[in-house]
Amino acid sequence: MNNKVDNENNQSENNQAEIEQPVSKDWHSREEPTAKERNLTANPGDRISDKPESVQEKAKQVAVDSPDITGDRITVPTYFVVEEPDGEKKALHHVKDAEEISDVIRQARVDENGNRIWW
Repeated sequence: MNNKVDNENNQSENNQAEIEQPVSKDWHSREEPTAKERNLTANPGDRISDKPESVQEKAKQVAVDSPDITGDRITVPTYFVVEEPDGEKKALHHVKDAEEISDVIRQARVDENGNRIWW
């Protein structure tokens, strides 16, 4: 009789070992890091290269190139190239340098007397 109980327990353990339900795993038990942990963004154009790039190389990069809700194709450059007062061209990243891009746009909307121009 004891053999029968041991047999049933072994079968019960074997059946339990075979059942693997899909459940979320704890963050510390995952083998691969998440996109957030790898510092990835939903938009690959938001990433900034680790290697130095020329203004010309940056000017060719596209952050977004897809249709919007109306079906119109929207293209957003990764970098906006602006010309400094001294004539030097500078590439401003559309996310990292957004405030500076806004300042450049504001400057473009004033006349030589500093009066705001509305289009």
